[in-house]
Amino acid sequence: MFNSPIIDVIIPAYNEEKSIPKVIAEIPNFVRHIVVANNNSTDRTGAVAQEAGAIVVFEPQKGYGKACLTAMDWIKKQEIQPDIVVFLDGDYSDYPEEMTDLIQPILGGKAELVIGSRALGQRESGSMTFPQVFGNWLATTMMRYMQGAKFSDLGPFRAIVWKRLLEINMIDQNFGWTIEMQIKAHKAGLNYSEIPVNYRKRIGVSKVSGTVKGVIGAGYKIIFTIFKYW
Repeated sequence: MFNSPIIDVIIPAYNEEKSIPKVIAEIPNFVRHIVVANNNSTDRTGAVAQEAGAIVVFEPQKGYGKACLTAMDWIKKQEIQPDIVVFLDGDYSDYPEEMTDLIQPILGGKAELVIGSRALGQRESGSMTFPQVFGNWLATTMMRYMQGAKFSDLGPFRAIVWKRLLEINMIDQNFGWTIEMQIKAHKAGLNYSEIPVNYRKRIGVSKVSGTVKGVIGAGYKIIFTIFKYW
């Protein structure tokens, strides 16, 4: 599909100073820009990301989706636009080197969106809590029966054709970001696929699964988003 694809990476990050350098260091060298969206961190996330070679944009309003949108706005302003954008988390739970496999279905013209599925891959013991595992199962099951979208995970590690990402008009500013992308891609008729990815214990405490408030908030927003686009 692409002869010499231009690939940019977006990493939303909140208080990830200990993990973000590791993530950046293991991103394959075929990536053009690594854009870290510093989501109003209170530690040195932005500084260490910049020192590690990333482009850092600042988003004062907290929210996973809001950080992603801010990074996208920076990319839109570049003279040369990317062909593919890859999203991954800054907590070192994903394996950045697996990006090579993640983009292959797009490069081969078989997909426009590829989800790195933790459900299909190997998960380190304790890397996902029971609410996370159950929540992913519930959300993907609801998507399948209510909308016909066949996914096994809402994993944050994903690749999408940049033009298609712009076309589906992402708007969610927090926990509904990942599932909004998948639902909109399905409704827009994008070709999508999944590949197995490995997953390990994150560095630091999760902003979602690490607190009761985070679990409830994420669960509510995900279910709300499913019904919103039903």
